Amino acid sequence: MTSTLPDLTATPYDVEGVRRDFAILSREVNGRPLVYLDNASSTHKPRQVLDAERAFLEQHYSNVHRGVHTLSQEATDGYEQARTTVASFIGARHDDVVFTKNVTEAINLVAYSMGNAPAGSQFHLGAGDEICVTEMEHHSNLVPWQLLAQRTGATLRWLPLTDEGRLDLTELDAVVNERTKILAFTHQSNLLGTINPVDVLVRRAHAVGALVLLDAAQSVPHFPVDVTALGVDFLAFTGHKLVGPTGVGVLWGRGELLAEMPPFMGGGSMIEVVEMASSTYAPPPERFEAGTPVISQAIGLAAACDYLSAVGLDKIAAHEAALTARLLDGLRRIDGVRVIGPDTTEMRGSAVSFVIDGVHPHDVGQTLDEVGVAVRVGHHCAAPVCRRYAVPATARASSYLYNTPSEIDALLEGIEHVKRFWGAA
Repeated sequence: MTSTLPDLTATPYDVEGVRRDFAILSREVNGRPLVYLDNASSTHKPRQVLDAERAFLEQHYSNVHRGVHTLSQEATDGYEQARTTVASFIGARHDDVVFTKNVTEAINLVAYSMGNAPAGSQFHLGAGDEICVTEMEHHSNLVPWQLLAQRTGATLRWLPLTDEGRLDLTELDAVVNERTKILAFTHQSNLLGTINPVDVLVRRAHAVGALVLLDAAQSVPHFPVDVTALGVDFLAFTGHKLVGPTGVGVLWGRGELLAEMPPFMGGGSMIEVVEMASSTYAPPPERFEAGTPVISQAIGLAAACDYLSAVGLDKIAAHEAALTARLLDGLRRIDGVRVIGPDTTEMRGSAVSFVIDGVHPHDVGQTLDEVGVAVRVGHHCAAPVCRRYAVPATARASSYLYNTPSEIDALLEGIEHVKRFWGAA
């Protein structure tokens, strides 16, 4: 299975009730009600998350671990309980969750640990070894592997894209082969919206002895994800895309792999014995959390996981699927608009990238902002994808649990306004 896919018959939740938890959604932009459709970049935070982080900082803050006074013990308990909550959210064990500052750091952690691995380790790379990614990756899941290939002499290979915005798997067995040490790919594309067939890719990678890292930044916030069901070796996601704080991310890894991996960074908290000439290292997850960790952010992330669980990820996924279907249908009805990526809701998420003939995406974004509609424009840190489809950039609308059908309609009306304003009608 690729994941637990959304139950499209799930009982809808009270979206207006959800919206009341997000104070920012009641504001205006340029004299118009804010329509926030930039959720693939970053999401807003409900009062429950803000309250959890504020309560910790106001009443319990101290540094964690080793302190014997009450505040330090309370902070440590809160931090480690946050780890348990986040682990449960993805079906994982407490000790297999490492807190990072974002998904980018989580992926770099694995890449640098592999680069530091000694000869004979399953993580060691050298000339003749291969690293495999896909053409649809966010730069965070591409550049670290380019750097690792440069440091080790390994070769970087990738799976290409079809014209429809899906992975082209016709040469999968040739690209992922006995020389492949790791296959790293996105669960859900941040630009195309495509949900990838994790089961197919994991099966092939493991058949040739390769490890699998899944970039789940765009999937964990939107539908149920269980690391055991997925069968991957590493999974990374970030807090600010799932109604949590910035500055906190997660690396999950299989326990036996984390135990073998060398450290990513050295410093306090990640050691056992330190002498002048050498040190020994703590077991995971502490081994990978050098220095003062992201304490209040982790507590806020746990509150975000609790919030999404209370709403229901199946319900969120069904709500988003309905909004995405409405948007795709509306875009088909507007002349001169082209969707970059799958044009149906089958195995795709709520991030919808589009271009308008004769109007640069940056002009699209600025003109939409004038009527209160917030979308993201640019290459979305996925420049090779734009190059593949011969566009300099796209406009991207991405909905989430607090968006409404009327906001999708406001975007569609805004696109008509853009066409008129720029003479593209």
